[in-house]
Amino acid sequence: MDKIELKVMAISRSVTQSLNYAVVLGELDGPRRLPVIIGSTEAQAIAIAIEGMSGPRPMTHDLFKNTLETLRTDLREIIISDIKEGIFYARLVLDRDGEIIEVDSRTSDALALATRFDCPIYTYELILQNAGIVLEGDTEENMQMQDVAEGDDRRTGRSDNLSSYTVGELNDMLEEVLGEENYERAAQIRDEIKQRKKS
Repeated sequence: MDKIELKVMAISRSVTQSLNYAVVLGELDGPRRLPVIIGSTEAQAIAIAIEGMSGPRPMTHDLFKNTLETLRTDLREIIISDIKEGIFYARLVLDRDGEIIEVDSRTSDALALATRFDCPIYTYELILQNAGIVLEGDTEENMQMQDVAEGDDRRTGRSDNLSSYTVGELNDMLEEVLGEENYERAAQIRDEIKQRKKS
């Protein structure tokens, strides 16, 4: 299965889950984005590494990196390998003297380590198809995976119950709030549209 390389594009506060954040991963050679919801601690750990900052004492992810380096083990890459019921799963691909070892990891921890090791982040096409959104050059089908604002639709005054909208209205909502970069809400709308296609 071919891997697709991603990079961290942005970290933003989650609109619907006030204590969480969304890490937006972008396809290296394409327009698709993969929003991953993480906790505030992991978001801080990723942001600190991206900004090149360090504290007086090692944080947990720094400690893990230092431990791997002491054991002469390199983090070659991370792979976002699966998504089940909206939860992403990841693997760390380690190299210890030429021996490749894979370790199961929470995606948030894997991303925090990837930013410290400056190693590639990968996923698979199937995951991008199922959980990705497209920002530019959208086809009509891809527009179903665009961002939408949380709360009431200001044009109709209807509640935030997605089942009360037609697919056409959902697509319009997605397009309308694309610029707001609410990736978590985009994932919710995408899932609603895909669920209707199945039925």
